Amino acid sequence: MNAEAQATPAGDATSAGDAIIEARGLRKSYGAVPALAGVDFTVRRGRIVGLMGPNGAGKTTALKAILGLTDFDGDLKVLGRDPRVERDRIMEEVCFIADVAVLPRWLKVRQALDYVQGVHPRFDRSKAEAVLARSEVRMAAKIGELSKGMTTQLHLALVMAIDAKLLVLDEPTLGLDLIYRRSFYDTILNDYFDHERTLLITTHQVEEVEHLLTDLLLIRHGKIVLDAAVEDLSGRFVQLVASRENAEAARRLGPLHEREVFGRVGMVFDGRRADELAAFGEVRTPSIPDLFVAVMQDGASAKGAAAAGAAS
Repeated sequence: MNAEAQATPAGDATSAGDAIIEARGLRKSYGAVPALAGVDFTVRRGRIVGLMGPNGAGKTTALKAILGLTDFDGDLKVLGRDPRVERDRIMEEVCFIADVAVLPRWLKVRQALDYVQGVHPRFDRSKAEAVLARSEVRMAAKIGELSKGMTTQLHLALVMAIDAKLLVLDEPTLGLDLIYRRSFYDTILNDYFDHERTLLITTHQVEEVEHLLTDLLLIRHGKIVLDAAVEDLSGRFVQLVASRENAEAARRLGPLHEREVFGRVGMVFDGRRADELAAFGEVRTPSIPDLFVAVMQDGASAKGAAAAGAAS
């Protein structure tokens, strides 16, 4: 059966009380260039959502709208509030980590804790101190003296000490080495996420977060081209690795994307059953990085691209 005919938006099954972010017809342009072109999506409570796309796809603009940092057209609710007029109330329950440090370089770590304690009613200083005690960051150090990895550890300690409902991570490990990257996500998953908090992550390092995600939002040219629960991907997408002899016959079934793989042809199909394709070669569920490449390179022809769904 055609995947488009079966697909239903992930947000349609979501109760109003379960929605942390609801976007309907979200639009934003910079001059004549649309950054968001009528975006619809819902992020539910207790989910870890990957918002991913190439440079210029609209990820940063979407995050700025969610955080109340830019104006927009359409309807957007974050924790039931409009970020255009209720940003202060929203930010009492939202935390944000970006790839660039925003703390003054002359500030000492201890003073950074003092500041957050003074301005955020949900900050638990003892939790921040406990996290930092397990790191290389020292209280007397100035932020300008910290490495990028240690600055990220400081930001993480501050965030983990705030009782927030939504954590937004925008390229949080960009520029960090592998050890720091893994430690960062392990800490988030093991010590922060509790199935009540919600995480929204943007990153180019797709392969490093695919094991964390419960939901996937792929954005391309300002439009959502895939909105799906990770658990539903195996019912909708199939990856085939076919010999050259079988490639042409498989190609007639309309792959979403194909590429050369060591003398064979790798294809990703949307809405085809694995047993339809097994005669042509090896079949498996595509990884999220493989699916990302397939949708981004051939997203314009994706069936049901703007919706989540499972094909039977």
